[in-house]
Amino acid sequence: MKSEKVISENQKILARFAKAMGHPIRMYVLELLSKQMCCYSGDLTDMLPIAKSTLSQHLKELRDAGLIQGEIEAPKIRYCLNQENWKLARNLFNELLDS
Repeated sequence: MKSEKVISENQKILARFAKAMGHPIRMYVLELLSKQMCCYSGDLTDMLPIAKSTLSQHLKELRDAGLIQGEIEAPKIRYCLNQENWKLARNLFNELLDS
């Protein structure tokens, strides 16, 4: 009960983002998507030396955290940053690092 009063909603959100960012492959995907509008899953598979199933799991982690979003454009999935949550993550990390 006591920890509920100590931990803010922003801290919970920031922890979720940080956990999703906690792997170099995911950081690569986020960096790539921050530099271009979107990317197709097949293109990511060609760029990264990992199995498609492993890439899918990394994309799922980023999607579940709300950092990216995917749109099905059969037979591919187009991934983009979730701009609203990306901005929120940037602001929350800046607040933490500037304090």
